[in-house]
Amino acid sequence: MTDVRPGEGASASLWEREDEVAAVVQALDTLCGDRASGGSLMVIRGEAGIGKTALLAEVRRIAERRGCTVWSARGGETLRSVPFNVVRQLLQPALVSLMPEEAREYLGDWYDIAGPALGIAEPGERQADPQGVCDGLVAGVRRLARRDWPLVLLIDDAHWADQETLRWLAAFAERLDDLSVLLVVARRPGEVSGDSARYLEAVTACAGGPDATLSALTPQATAGLTRATLGAHADAPFCREVWAVTGGNPYETVELLAKVRESELEPTEGSAAELRALNRSARGGGLVARLEELGIDATRFAWAAAILGTGISVDLVAKLATMSREDALRCAELLQGARILTEPDPAGVRIGDGDLEFVHPLIASAVYHSIPDALRTAMHGIAAQVVTDSGLGAAMASRHLLQVHPDDDEELVEQLREAAREHLAVGAPDAARRCLERALLEPPVPESHARVLFELGCATLLDAPATTIEHLQSALAMPGLDSEERVDAVVRLSQALLHNDQLGEAVRTVEAEAARHEDGPAKLRLQAVQYMWEGIHAGESTSPGRSERLAGLARTCTGRNNSERALLMLRGFDALLQGESAEEVIEVCDRALVNGRLAPGLGWTNTEWGIELLLMLSNSYAYTDRLDRAESLYNEALRTYETAGWSGGHLSLAHAHIGLVHRRRGRLREAEASLREALRLAERVGRGLPLYWCATSNLVDVLLARGHVDEAWAIADQHGFAPPYPSPMVMHDPRSVRGRLLLAVGRTADGINELEEAEKDAAARGHHNPVVLPWAFNLARALATEEPARAAQLATDARQQAERFGTDTAIGEALRCEAALETGQRAVRLAAQAVAYLEASPCQYEHAAARVEYGIAARSVSELNRGLALARSCGADGLAEEARQVLEAGRGLR
Repeated sequence: MTDVRPGEGASASLWEREDEVAAVVQALDTLCGDRASGGSLMVIRGEAGIGKTALLAEVRRIAERRGCTVWSARGGETLRSVPFNVVRQLLQPALVSLMPEEAREYLGDWYDIAGPALGIAEPGERQADPQGVCDGLVAGVRRLARRDWPLVLLIDDAHWADQETLRWLAAFAERLDDLSVLLVVARRPGEVSGDSARYLEAVTACAGGPDATLSALTPQATAGLTRATLGAHADAPFCREVWAVTGGNPYETVELLAKVRESELEPTEGSAAELRALNRSARGGGLVARLEELGIDATRFAWAAAILGTGISVDLVAKLATMSREDALRCAELLQGARILTEPDPAGVRIGDGDLEFVHPLIASAVYHSIPDALRTAMHGIAAQVVTDSGLGAAMASRHLLQVHPDDDEELVEQLREAAREHLAVGAPDAARRCLERALLEPPVPESHARVLFELGCATLLDAPATTIEHLQSALAMPGLDSEERVDAVVRLSQALLHNDQLGEAVRTVEAEAARHEDGPAKLRLQAVQYMWEGIHAGESTSPGRSERLAGLARTCTGRNNSERALLMLRGFDALLQGESAEEVIEVCDRALVNGRLAPGLGWTNTEWGIELLLMLSNSYAYTDRLDRAESLYNEALRTYETAGWSGGHLSLAHAHIGLVHRRRGRLREAEASLREALRLAERVGRGLPLYWCATSNLVDVLLARGHVDEAWAIADQHGFAPPYPSPMVMHDPRSVRGRLLLAVGRTADGINELEEAEKDAAARGHHNPVVLPWAFNLARALATEEPARAAQLATDARQQAERFGTDTAIGEALRCEAALETGQRAVRLAAQAVAYLEASPCQYEHAAARVEYGIAARSVSELNRGLALARSCGADGLAEEARQVLEAGRGLR
């Protein structure tokens, strides 16, 4: 650095910050120079007191001088449990300037999703999806940012931001490329762990360069600052001691020099020995002693302000400190004079910030931790009541309730349960979990203990299935749940076991509970759930007589209630897998609908039954060639999840199954796009889950159909598409797809082994539908040369099963397989029959493949041209290239 002195008018804490300020100026030049420029991100890292806040203040000053709009927010040590606290602060300047109608217009479809988290809309009736709320906040901020260009966003003390804000910040930072915004984030190193640390590191990674890590002042800069503050006569030994005492920390240096000036100490070598004592009085225990010197009332006022942490108004502090308003005003003046509290900076003030704030977070922390433990706990309890009486709601009061010692207080338990419901309604399940876990410590009275455990299990279902299992098992082991609640708890427990890859235990749990009930709706629901989990369990053989029992139950169902409708859906799906008549599958599935639509209570966002049941219904239509019905249901799922803001695993599955129906229609380009989006969403939820396998398996299958073998292999390698496979059944069957992939890349022996394993699995489960599990067609072709007799038998068996199932697609595919194993006129006849069936099928890729194969077998130019046109329309590049090469060669064609 060439100059240790900060710019004129800048804070003393900006000494030796020229490089960082220059980087800010450069970023602002880019931002203001071109509205179409991409966004930029700066991360400022440094220890407490190193000057991060001062640098952000300088960013604000420069930006506003350039005509930028500046929004800012700050995390707080005692506010980390308040969800969306920091992002609400950040957006308040934009939100308070909008009328409700304008806010709805700017946020668009995201208003009802993100609005409750921002406190500008009432939450809906259903539990909000955290990922959807995060995506809504990202979209909302992006729309507001475009309105307020050039925009600068400042976030101070990000290490103390709430987890929900950090999740949003990480997602927002990833999407800065096409948004002209400057985002500056200041944080301390360390300080956080778990998900919050992961989100902060993701933000840093998006900066595209090293952090601006602030270092302590050099001795030269400390000397310059000392002389600028105390006068040019400060001698060198005194200045060196200032640096030695403070370690060059800008905040401590400024505070020490203020104490020197107050004490009228001469800045000479003879006074240097007194600096250490003065420094102790300016920090830590010395600060507390200084506070106590102001009197008990001022100390109580400071303690109350530290407990509140934010929104420090004189009136609110007076209530918490139990003093008159006049005394409170007097104390506020004393604390301002002592540089403990100050008025908020007018440039950064927000609605509801209050009249006062601490001069520095270090002071706020020191005051908060100086409160005797027992008194601090009691004050949090009073603060909770003050916040509640102020009309701010249970959720806002909950951060104080979390600090209160357990004391068998049933009213506190109910307040925490209410706060948990409010947190869940706005998409903050972690905050809800903290409230319910604290409620358990109280503890609840026996009559409500099981309900609290049940609510806790519901709050952690998707985020922590192992923890959910523990809570729900405990709830079921004690009295307190009525019959309906108990059934709900068992179903939720089985869902948690499913998500924890314990599907066998899920089946046994529901089966055991069903045995406890007499015949009726509750038992019927449990039986339906049991059959549902058994139906998707790919890891074990089918229990003897399962399909017969399910068929017997379904025959008694007319669709009078949702339990009966669920059993009909399960029966249809089971019949599909068994390869029974497609017409019977369709008839059973149709009986599960009401006027051709899903019944109330069986919608895509209904939590009583879950998404698995409706996917079974939709897949039953998809594989029986009723693609219009399947596509309508999949699109309904997509619209429902997007409208509700469910952008996690549910939305991933919706995109995956839309990709599946595109694949079956032969729209391979559209299928690939949908499946890539499904995989992107699945990545955010977590690898290894069934939905992740669903997206990967279907994408690999589509890429193989397109003839993009190298890309399919790369996707499989990148996403771990290899054994071991998940225990829940995945559509499209991963073993069949991976076997086909291995054959395509030339690993024939491995491909045959994989398809033989798929054959064993299907036999163990009694799954005989060659369209749903297409291992037989690929295995027969792979064995054609080495084991022709076995290949022919596989093809014959597959054709018999296809004819039993009865769809044009199944029969046409079986004929294609048989034709591939034959030569001469028999191959031509079988290929022609395959074309006839597949021409009547809605599956255009298979029709195109049959046309090309028939054209090659019959040496027909016209058939090859028709196949080539179909392949191109489907996006089957490999098939089209095969047809083109045969046509170009022209040998023997007619």
